[in-house]
Amino acid sequence: MDLSSDEIKMRVKALGPWFHNIELEGVPTAPDHFLGDYPRVKWARFADAIPADLSGKTVLDIGCNGGFYSMEMKRRGADRVVGVDFDDAYLDQARFACDVAGLDVEFRKLSVYDVALLRERFDVVMFMGVLYHLRHPLLALDLIREHVAGDLLIFQSMQRGSDEITAVGEDYQFSETGMFSEAGFPRLHFIEHRYAEDPTNWWIPNRACVEAMLRSSGFEIVAHPEGEVYVCRRNEIPYGAAAAYPARGNGLSTAEQFQATAAE
Repeated sequence: MDLSSDEIKMRVKALGPWFHNIELEGVPTAPDHFLGDYPRVKWARFADAIPADLSGKTVLDIGCNGGFYSMEMKRRGADRVVGVDFDDAYLDQARFACDVAGLDVEFRKLSVYDVALLRERFDVVMFMGVLYHLRHPLLALDLIREHVAGDLLIFQSMQRGSDEITAVGEDYQFSETGMFSEAGFPRLHFIEHRYAEDPTNWWIPNRACVEAMLRSSGFEIVAHPEGEVYVCRRNEIPYGAAAAYPARGNGLSTAEQFQATAAE
């Protein structure tokens, strides 16, 4: 896309507000971001943990927002990058950013709960800054493992509470309750109303909870390059863990699968 600086500024403003600050031909999309040059400052802290050469690889960016991570994956040579989000405004931003940058990225409107509709496994799945916006976070991880994760999962979540990790036993007697008061016990904090003025912040885990949820969903943590970021590999599903409504290969959405199950 051949646009002048003024034309880019006009389009950036029209598509705003932006959460991803992306520099487009010298024009920043969110120069006054409350986290600074975000997410570039976050990316700089874990970029070395992801293969520099993604030639021959496919990448899925779930909750792609304005497209920053999708663009970075394409710049690393990935053969195919698919970004999905459920917000039309973010998808419009991502498409525009890639057009200006000359990057071939496919964007689709899709909920994380419906990733089975892609009918494809990807070499790298990015799941950055989405978990705490979900009403059903563990289901989302289960569905990613079940349907689209082929090898690597790059995961990030806001965390609150203790950074400690308490050694958790394989089982406890019903009368044992003390572990629930320990700071390092896996814990999801439920936000009934708002956090940081955002009504979509529903569940915020502590560190122990993030790591336990990843393992429980069938991911092996292989690196922890940044406080909130984990590099994982698809692993065996623990006994008793599975997606609540796994796809049956019929192309139905999660809601449609639920209705079909209820009718049986």
